[in-house]
Amino acid sequence: MTTETVTAEAGRDFIRDIVAADLDQGRRKQIVTRFPPEPNGYLHIGHAKSIALNFGIAQEFAGRCHLRFDDTNPTKEEQEYIDSIQADVHWLGYDWGSNLFYASDYFERLYEWAEVLIRNGDAYVDDQSQEQIRLTRGTLTEAGKNSPFRERSIAENLDLFRRMRAGEFPNGARVLRAKIDMASGNINLRDPVLYRILHATHPRTGDKWSIYPSYDYAHGQSDAIEGITHSICTLEFEDHRPLYDWLLDKLPVPSKPHQYEFARLNLTYTVLSKRVLTELVRGGHVAGWDDPRMPTIAGLKRRGVPPAAIREFIKRIGVAKSNSVVDVGMLEFCIREELNRTALRRMAVLRPLKVVIENYPEGQLEELEAVNHPDNPAAGMRRIAFGRELFIERDDFMENPPKKFFRLSPGNEVRLRYAYFIKCHNVVKNPAGEVVELRCTYDPATKGGNAPDGRKVKATMHWLSAAQSRPAEIRLYNQLFTKPSPDAANFAGDLNPQSLEILSDARIEPAIVEAGPRGPVQFERQGYFVPDPDSTPERPVFNRTIGLRDTFAKEVAVKG
Repeated sequence: MTTETVTAEAGRDFIRDIVAADLDQGRRKQIVTRFPPEPNGYLHIGHAKSIALNFGIAQEFAGRCHLRFDDTNPTKEEQEYIDSIQADVHWLGYDWGSNLFYASDYFERLYEWAEVLIRNGDAYVDDQSQEQIRLTRGTLTEAGKNSPFRERSIAENLDLFRRMRAGEFPNGARVLRAKIDMASGNINLRDPVLYRILHATHPRTGDKWSIYPSYDYAHGQSDAIEGITHSICTLEFEDHRPLYDWLLDKLPVPSKPHQYEFARLNLTYTVLSKRVLTELVRGGHVAGWDDPRMPTIAGLKRRGVPPAAIREFIKRIGVAKSNSVVDVGMLEFCIREELNRTALRRMAVLRPLKVVIENYPEGQLEELEAVNHPDNPAAGMRRIAFGRELFIERDDFMENPPKKFFRLSPGNEVRLRYAYFIKCHNVVKNPAGEVVELRCTYDPATKGGNAPDGRKVKATMHWLSAAQSRPAEIRLYNQLFTKPSPDAANFAGDLNPQSLEILSDARIEPAIVEAGPRGPVQFERQGYFVPDPDSTPERPVFNRTIGLRDTFAKEVAVKG
């Protein structure tokens, strides 16, 4: 298969064009990409774009993609994050095979190369504090100032750096800096820090190291060690590329990767800052990293979003060179499209109102047939019970309806899906005046939902048998933020107080429980739902993945 055929099938973008040209013109024999997360939090949907791009390119061009953890900051890294990242990448449908690596695998070689820089006069040990370094770095319009320790001898630098490694100095006492140009127009080239002293236990190397490399130093050299051909990063790393290339040119690396930048994913009503996501969790604004309101992969999974929908969304938004904001409605469209195709149909009553069919025989139950999927005959049929006492949705009844309300009201006839026509003739209320029960009659001749005399009704409603339905807890999720562009600096002020509603008295079809938690289902007329891990056989819990249509944007517009 030629590269032209591959990219035509996968969809073209500027990075795939570069990869195809590199192969066609013989600059690369095999494509090697990598997804290099820092294990200091859970992955979010923005990472999914990078995952799909890196693994997708490797698949499309018969290459390989590495999963590498850039684990250079032990104070923020945990095994929990490493485990969750691997699980999320697999869940999205990608596999790194035997190509699982860690920057910590290369700590010894990175240290040796740092000594190469020192011996060549390209790095020095600086005794300035972090604050002093910041103050002397300069600004976009003003050059920085050389450190008073910049001209230390090679011998002194080597001695101090080795003593840093040996753990002789406290945190922050010294750093190793590259010696480049304090007057550079690119602030990243103004003698960046390559190593800092950090007495902390690393998840993989324990207490072996007292110094740790910076991300900028470890990242490019790790790419080179692994033979990465295309180091694909988001746009914020564009200004770091000169440093990436400078280090590769100064060191005896086994290969020369090239860095390419693409626009990161930004979504309306969503914050993808890892700092904010961490604060949401630690501040108790959400129930954890996998809270279904979170844009984390774990949260989307728990909410019932199919991985195929995320992959389709990433494909549709494409890969661009400039940042933009994608309407979250596009993601929701992809979710609905996938679930409409795959989710079986069931009935559930979220806010039950009791209905008594007075002319239906007491104690009698009959079974009616219902389709499992209207567009997939192979999904078959199921049996649902009908009896004298039913539940309908409370919103499907109004005692004094407006003109265009076609659902159940006194004297009005409606169709119960798969069952009969019914008509309400009496309303039962409690002492507070609230409607608690409806007294109705049914027409036995309308079994299956059609009248032999040809009369029509304007509404078809879902329902459940009071005796046969099961109790359940339903969790209704909305957007976590009320504004299309939440303020990351003051995110708490933009949180949506209606982002979660818990319905503890819902009723669901027995088939939902009896079939077990097999994935998303459509509750007819309600939306798509998925069993939550909190579910038990005695008390099933379902999360709403998404409604059948977008109502949140309209609600926000009305309130605004």
